[in-house]
Amino acid sequence: MTKEVIFLHPVFKEKIWGGDKLNTIYGYDIPSDKTGEAWVISAHDHGASIVESGPYKGKDLSQLWDEERELFNRAQTDDSAYPLLVKIIDANDDLSVQVHPDDRYAQDVEKVPFGKTECWYILDAKEDSSIILGHTAKDKAELDEMIDKGQWDDLLQTVPVKKGDFFYVPSGTIHAIGKDVVILEIQQSSDITYRVYDYDRIEDNGQKRELHIDKSKEVTTVPHQAPSFAGDIRVNEGLESEKLIEEAYFTVYRWTLNGQAKENVSKDFLQVSVIGGQASLTIDGKEMTIESGQHFIIPHGVETFTLDGQAELIVSHT
Repeated sequence: MTKEVIFLHPVFKEKIWGGDKLNTIYGYDIPSDKTGEAWVISAHDHGASIVESGPYKGKDLSQLWDEERELFNRAQTDDSAYPLLVKIIDANDDLSVQVHPDDRYAQDVEKVPFGKTECWYILDAKEDSSIILGHTAKDKAELDEMIDKGQWDDLLQTVPVKKGDFFYVPSGTIHAIGKDVVILEIQQSSDITYRVYDYDRIEDNGQKRELHIDKSKEVTTVPHQAPSFAGDIRVNEGLESEKLIEEAYFTVYRWTLNGQAKENVSKDFLQVSVIGGQASLTIDGKEMTIESGQHFIIPHGVETFTLDGQAELIVSHT
């Protein structure tokens, strides 16, 4: 079995609210200046990342998951879907106010394996930028009434953001990414979004975007529950590892590398996004350069690796 790192090429999504920061910040060859998303680690049917090099070059991540199960420490009888999806989102304008269902609702109503719990690491944000996270309704009757009356200023909770902030967004949470914010999103591998409100925007076809009011009301957690979590920090030689979140679907770390460190791998596989700087990564004596904008998987079978350089990474696993 190969122990080579699996480097992945993003899948780009053009959006009414998208911009060009995926090019200006990370140098990606984007399709237009309305590019809202880069699906950088994805095995989803709506856009699977392609392996860039090595023995699996040209295959997409869903193929690897199905055909090369040993890379992920999967049993031959395991027919589950790849569990996570990592995106970079460039909000050149406000995203719609939305909410996502949990696993049970997604399976019962949408007939897909996963709901959508997610988390956001703020990569870039202009001064005075903000997000919407949560609502003020005390019970479902009040939520329904405020939505029906369009009392958005009273209903929605706005939170200021800056580069380096982290937010956990469980299923059932009303939320929206605000204008001039770029985030790295780690989420369940799901593409279900229920729009609650979209600022009455008109698409190129002259129509307003579809809203999903009834489903939104059904899946929204009432009252809003602000999640609390306390990460811990571990220092190993030149590497500082801060645990941002550990919950049922994913664990996420921010790694700050200033020098050299040798790391042991205890999980089935690791997802890694390089969000700044440059470093060398050495596995079994093979050295490679990793740099800002790259995303890769360290597969099962890799027991240790060495990092050397100056870089910031977001690392996740199930």
